[in-house]
Amino acid sequence: MELRLYNPANLRRSCFTVQSRSNKTPDSDRNCEPEALQFRKLSKKDLSRILRTESAIKAVERKSKSSKYNNLWPKAVLEALNDAIKLNRWESALKIFDLLRKQHWYEPRGQTYTKLLVMLGKCKQPNQATLLFELMLSDGLNPTVDIYTALVGAYASSGHFNEAFSIVNDMKSIHGCKPDAFTYSILIKSCIKLHCFDMIELILNEMLQSGIEFSAVTYNILIDGYGKAKRFEQMEKLLTEVLQSGKFIPDIFTFNSVIGAYGGCGMIKEMEKRFDDFKEIGLEPDIMTYNILIKSYGKSGNYKKMGSVMEFMNKRFFSPTVVTYNIIIEIFGKAGNIEKMDEVFLRMKHQGLKPNSITYSSLVSAYSKAGILGKVDSIIRQVQNTDLVLDTTFFNCIINAYGNAGDIERMMESFSAMEGNGCKPDNITFATIIHACRAHGMMDTVKNLESTSG
Repeated sequence: MELRLYNPANLRRSCFTVQSRSNKTPDSDRNCEPEALQFRKLSKKDLSRILRTESAIKAVERKSKSSKYNNLWPKAVLEALNDAIKLNRWESALKIFDLLRKQHWYEPRGQTYTKLLVMLGKCKQPNQATLLFELMLSDGLNPTVDIYTALVGAYASSGHFNEAFSIVNDMKSIHGCKPDAFTYSILIKSCIKLHCFDMIELILNEMLQSGIEFSAVTYNILIDGYGKAKRFEQMEKLLTEVLQSGKFIPDIFTFNSVIGAYGGCGMIKEMEKRFDDFKEIGLEPDIMTYNILIKSYGKSGNYKKMGSVMEFMNKRFFSPTVVTYNIIIEIFGKAGNIEKMDEVFLRMKHQGLKPNSITYSSLVSAYSKAGILGKVDSIIRQVQNTDLVLDTTFFNCIINAYGNAGDIERMMESFSAMEGNGCKPDNITFATIIHACRAHGMMDTVKNLESTSG
């Protein structure tokens, strides 16, 4: 086969031409030649909602370029702004906000500025956050603790800790704006996320010096962060300290964070010990706890104990959720136990639980690994007959399955189907396609794809 990429900038299906060099060998798992992929597109309701949102944002954004639109319907402008914020489309949000400020009925509100600052933090735009903060001052608003905290978060989430600490120091001298436990929690979260653990001790000392008591949220952020970073010694030290001092009573979040940290690393004995410890102090597991146990035992290959957890759940009237079944399906799928995986999938549907994109992604990955491409086709047919909203991960699994099987034509049909379902290709998509094309000697295609995706 030869794959020619005519327009690498857009990477649409129409840009690809697939020519067969040789006849395909029939798949023993297929009774007939499969039809071209026709994934269900978004439902009219979903599509209508998305189009309304997109249309509203773009329409209001266009009007922001003109000075004559100064008395628009408030609801239209405010809804477009909220939609842009929810979608983290910071450029559109700022343009719409600029239009909002031009309206005759506009009144500056601190809550609006706070939402915008939080969004800019998520989008790692600290400089834009500073400009917005200055704009707020020009609107005559006095900053609040929440506004300052959002600004601190905007800098901290981007790793600009010097600027973040400088803002915290400024807050101390402003009446009614002294940093609180939430402000410092934002800093701690950012330090953990960016693995700047050496700074956490400084933050905790500053909290103590400022007379700010550590809350349950603070302790849980630290315990969860240390656990996920595999800093078990620090996690245990902190947990022991708080238990002995009585300053903090562990809750279900603590419970799940600790056993999840150990279980995720295959440290089953430590997980079981802490499980018993938490039970002794009166904490009762919830469905998330059981899901953690199932996943941990499954990953370690201890299917007997995994089954025991399921039986215990049943006795305690904890019904398995979609998440529970997804975990078990993934475990058996990765272990190559297709028969058991199919059995669990069937049981899931018999119990009236609706499989989601994660369920189908795990099934496709397992069938692909086992070389049962016919069952991948079966999954596609099932998906076609549901109202399931697909995601990029699912399409990546389908693309990988056909790519590994050497079916380049169907791989590209799957790639084409992504756009029709509102899914954007990511780095994994391109890497998978490139790998498949390279394996088939399509080096010109590989070069085009690499220059485009890179």
